[in-house]
Amino acid sequence: MKKVFALILTVIIVKSIVAQTIPIIDSIPMRDGKKLACDIFLPDTSGGKHYSAILIQTPYNRIFYRYALPLGIGTISNSNYAIITIDWRGFHGSASAWTLQSDKGMDGYDCVEWIAQQSWSDGKIGTWGASALGRIQYETAKENPPHLTCIVPLVAGSQYEYREYYEGGVLRTEYVQQLDSLGFGLGPVVRAHQIQDYFWNYSDTAFMYPEKIRIPVFMIGGWYDHNIPAMFELFDSLRLYSPLNVRNKHKMLFGPWAHGGFGFTHVGTLQQGQLQYPEAAGWSDSLALRFFDYYLRNINNGWDTMPNIKFFQMGENTWNNIANWPPLGTTMYKLYFSNGTLTTQIPESASDSCIFQYDPRNPSPTVGGATLDDDLEQGPYDQSPIVESRNDILIFSTTTLAENVIMRGKPTIHLFVTSNRKDTDFSIRLTDVYPDNRSMLLYDGIKRLRFRDGYKASDTSAIIPGNIYSLTINLPEIANTFLAGHKIRVDITSSNYSRFDCNLNNGGIMYTAGDTL
Repeated sequence: MKKVFALILTVIIVKSIVAQTIPIIDSIPMRDGKKLACDIFLPDTSGGKHYSAILIQTPYNRIFYRYALPLGIGTISNSNYAIITIDWRGFHGSASAWTLQSDKGMDGYDCVEWIAQQSWSDGKIGTWGASALGRIQYETAKENPPHLTCIVPLVAGSQYEYREYYEGGVLRTEYVQQLDSLGFGLGPVVRAHQIQDYFWNYSDTAFMYPEKIRIPVFMIGGWYDHNIPAMFELFDSLRLYSPLNVRNKHKMLFGPWAHGGFGFTHVGTLQQGQLQYPEAAGWSDSLALRFFDYYLRNINNGWDTMPNIKFFQMGENTWNNIANWPPLGTTMYKLYFSNGTLTTQIPESASDSCIFQYDPRNPSPTVGGATLDDDLEQGPYDQSPIVESRNDILIFSTTTLAENVIMRGKPTIHLFVTSNRKDTDFSIRLTDVYPDNRSMLLYDGIKRLRFRDGYKASDTSAIIPGNIYSLTINLPEIANTFLAGHKIRVDITSSNYSRFDCNLNNGGIMYTAGDTL
């Protein structure tokens, strides 16, 4: 099961734009003499025709596409493109091409230029793919292969950042475990660098290269995905630092979508967790095709009038067009925690403080959210039956809203906290409470108290039990309207497992074998 999730995630657009489902099996020579296995799907194999091509580079086994394409997955009906799927160097059909030092960007360059030389190619190539298949597109684009025309990365940034693996200083347990199960083998390295050290300083900058991206990028993201901050920062950087002739050609689409996994939830589908979004279903496919048609086939379909950012406002369930994020006119809206309520009134005294008890042996379970592991739910799930019914949680809600409250931007949680232990975590869940009392998760966050001042070695400090500390937890960008009749809710506890590591509260070295309470 572990590797099926990648298939579901990455085939959504492929069937839509492929007519031939029996591939031509080939291999693409690399500059070092190695070869990468590839499958070629042509709209017409009779010969004499030329097609623009869409390249998909996957670590999850290209062979899955041979079985997926005949299933009719997808919403676009088009047969104008050649589709080429390749296995990454060192993976599956390209396992024998593994070398100690290799560059996926250079491999991508060689693939693009090989495709351009084929008899059926018209010389224009785009790339498409989600997650790891999205990140490799940036690595390919920075090498500037002459025939690469445009790229469509979904739910992916370009960097390998500290915060991708440690949110608020807390290890993203299920994320790292899932990546290891998929063959990336990052776990030991990630766990060896628990603070923002030289390793992350290099990684954060080495894979951020907007000035090298010289072709149009159409980024597609989801409000329930874990890559939201990285995508918004990269989009801003592309529009600021990529070459002048392409800056205004970068576009971004954000819908009510999770990252994707085993099941019915992935980018562009109707079902997202326990909710359905018919107004957003299929948009990622249809707009990606418009983008490809405009740049690869020179079809004047109005793509040049596409707004910089098209985003889905959840709650209202409407699409909106803007030039920059956050939208102009956004104002700060403050709510205060007070005896189980969220109120606009500042609490009068410290007597309004609340207490809960956390036991690391019985952590609050992860129910939905921005997860990756295909054994966990993804997207919006009701927190009331399992999470909010526990006795280790503080729940704060507004009164029933008399009118709509529009939230756009980055929610920030400020807490004043104390603990009788040497360290602990504070976990946040922001939910939209429906009139039927479903508490639907929008996003979650966490912060380890020892990292309250930052994530470098010089920032970290133990806490003194009983002292009061100021703590800030930043949630990612969001666009949700809390409708009249609903409530805004924030859940506070000290765990969210297995999305995040459990703090043993002993103040000791983290993530070490034998670490005990």
